[in-house]
Amino acid sequence: MARNFKDLSEREILALAIAAEEEDSKIYADFADGLRESYPATAVVLDEMRGEESQHRAWLIELYRQKFGEHIPHVRREDVKGFIPKRPVWLIRPLGVDVVRKQIDVMEMEARRFYERAAQQTGDASIRKLLGDLAEAERNHTATAESLERTHLTPDVQKAEKDTQRQMLVLRIIQPGLAGLMDGSVSTLAPLFASAFATHNPHDAFLVGIAASVGAGISMGFAEALSDDGSLTGRGQPWVRGVVCGLMTTVGGLGHTLPFLISDFNAALTAAIVVVCIELAAISYIRHRYMESPWLPTAVQVVLGGVLVFLAGMFIGSA
Repeated sequence: MARNFKDLSEREILALAIAAEEEDSKIYADFADGLRESYPATAVVLDEMRGEESQHRAWLIELYRQKFGEHIPHVRREDVKGFIPKRPVWLIRPLGVDVVRKQIDVMEMEARRFYERAAQQTGDASIRKLLGDLAEAERNHTATAESLERTHLTPDVQKAEKDTQRQMLVLRIIQPGLAGLMDGSVSTLAPLFASAFATHNPHDAFLVGIAASVGAGISMGFAEALSDDGSLTGRGQPWVRGVVCGLMTTVGGLGHTLPFLISDFNAALTAAIVVVCIELAAISYIRHRYMESPWLPTAVQVVLGGVLVFLAGMFIGSA
């Protein structure tokens, strides 16, 4: 059962501080390792901050030895009430540089507040001085980090990191999402409009559209997730890509299926065609915006594909 911080002895406070600095140092090392390939300059900053945490730990151990001897009890953050639970770094990979920086801000704030409170609780002058100095060091860490960033993260480096972020967004989210949206918006046109023209019954067409959308979403989701594990392509977690692709496929099919909830066939058909036009325009824009495809050829390709599938469904349904 976790103990209250106010019940800790000076010996236990120092042991807790040592364990906390060890953990923070390892977290910085994990962050640096996770970002080194894509964000080498940020990794250098994290390495230097890890070095500072290691220095703090050395100071704490030296004072502990002077006061209490060689044995340091194993007091962890989770044994004391009031600390913010930290999710293991290996669970949140692939790491995003913005996520890491926010996590570091939280870590530094927690460390500063810990040392400030610990200094108030101890009566030993040397322990109180070291804890106060460490609180000030944590308070200055923000300035230190900013100074390191100015040294290592030059404008060119920052631009390169932003380009890398954008590339990762495209590979891990935009690309599988766009593939799903295109498949859902285009491939479901044929069965939906074939059933619509064959039955002239909006309800029947709606059921076919729902089935086609959900089925295509499941199929595309599994296909994307099983295509590669992301280790060589840098496309991230396969299940994330699969979920994104599957959801966007379903959304793409549902968009022009929902109008068939309208009881009047002609009104439903008109509304569905309008939605299809909007979907094709959205796909063209996303390809132009994120894939850097020329606007006109992209629009022609997408619209041509949609029209051909629509006509196929219409002719089959009218046969």
